[in-house]
Parts: sequence; structure tokens; C-alpha cells
Amino acid sequence: MALEIESRPSDSPYIERVWRSTSQDVSEMTSVATAHWDLVFWEHRGQVSVSVQGPETRAARASVPEDATFFGIVFALGTSMPHLPANRLVDASAEIPDATRRTFHLKGSAWCLPDYDNAEMFVRRMVREDVLACDPVVAAVLDGASPDLSERTLQRRFLAATGLTRGAVRQIERARRAAVLIREGVPSTEVVHRLGYFDQPHLARSLARYVGQTATRLGERDPVEPLSLLYKT
Repeated sequence: MALEIESRPSDSPYIERVWRSTSQDVSEMTSVATAHWDLVFWEHRGQVSVSVQGPETRAARASVPEDATFFGIVFALGTSMPHLPANRLVDASAEIPDATRRTFHLKGSAWCLPDYDNAEMFVRRMVREDVLACDPVVAAVLDGASPDLSERTLQRRFLAATGLTRGAVRQIERARRAAVLIREGVPSTEVVHRLGYFDQPHLARSLARYVGQTATRLGERDPVEPLSLLYKT
């Protein structure tokens, strides 16, 4: 089975990561929880599809069309599309209809399909045309700043921009970091210490909920089932 995934960081403040992949002899994968949302394009048997994939609050099994190609833009936390409320996208997706190999329609306008190399140019147009917005408070808090705002206001801003609470974002991001470390060969005991888990059972519960695999399976050189995009932050 193979789900080949390539990804790169971006210098755009609106983009967390850009990725592309192909599927071959694989029909299912484990979709790892994520606090981010993606704009995903894929082609399967000549049919092009476009979808907004919302944040996922727990790991789940996901079907994968065989012999398909994919391209996606993972948006930075705090970035949102105001015409698609974030809370409606949590554990859900929104299909964008009428896509062809060249164009698709978004918020009443025709757009050329972006690709792996020009994602930043595409996102700049989204910003210019007010399709994309970013809450600077959310980005600042995630960078460690302490804005002069009440906790209630911060939670409201997080929910509006991400669809998630600050606590949920932290837990998901920590589990993803733990999975990356374990796949790199870091012992579970060290991961517990580095990331502030109470103990190994706490880590195990987090991995089961958000990653869908045990530390033992994550550490295998030849995993039985592919995972969705995991990357070192």
C-alpha cells in the first residue's frame, strides 16, 4: 500500500503548509486529528473535485480513492473564510461544486486551480477579494503573547476563527507532536517528559483519541496503514 505525501512550509502568514500526494493500492487511511482546515483539490478518473476540509477533533478512518492525485493548502490557525463559519466545518467538509481541470467557483467568482508551486499567489488573491481573513489575536496567543483581553473574549475569538477552544487546539497539536517524535524514534518516556503528559497512560489515551494508533504502531518502520499528513513544527 502507498500514499505518497510531499509537503513544504510557506512564508505566507495565512498558510501553515502546502502538500500533495498520490494514492496507489490503498483504499483507506487513518485521518489524524488536526486543528487546521484545508482547501483540497483532487483528481480521480478524470473527475476534479474541490472541498474545504474542516478541523478534526479525533482520529478517524477515511477512504482513499485509488490512483488519485491530491493537492492541499493547510491554513494557519486563526485564518478563516468568513462566508463559511468555522463552527460548521468542525469534523465536517464543504464541497465546492462545478470544478474542472482549470477552474472552480468560490464565493461567486471563477478561480483558476492553484498548484503546489503557486499556492501563495492563490492565497494572496483570496485575501484581496475578502474570501480569507485572519484574526491576529489568535495568531499572537499561539505564539505565546498575552493580549489584554478577558478569557471569555479569547475563547470567543478562538471559536470564531478556528471552531475550537484553545484547550482543544493545544491537545490536538500536542498529540500530533508526540506522534512525530515517536516516529522519529524518541522513546515514549522521553515524549511524556518533553510534552508535559502526566504519564505514559496519559500519552497512550491522547494518541488513541487524536492519532488513532499506539506508540508501538507509530514506531514501526513499515506501518500497515498510512496516516494523513504529519509534519514537524
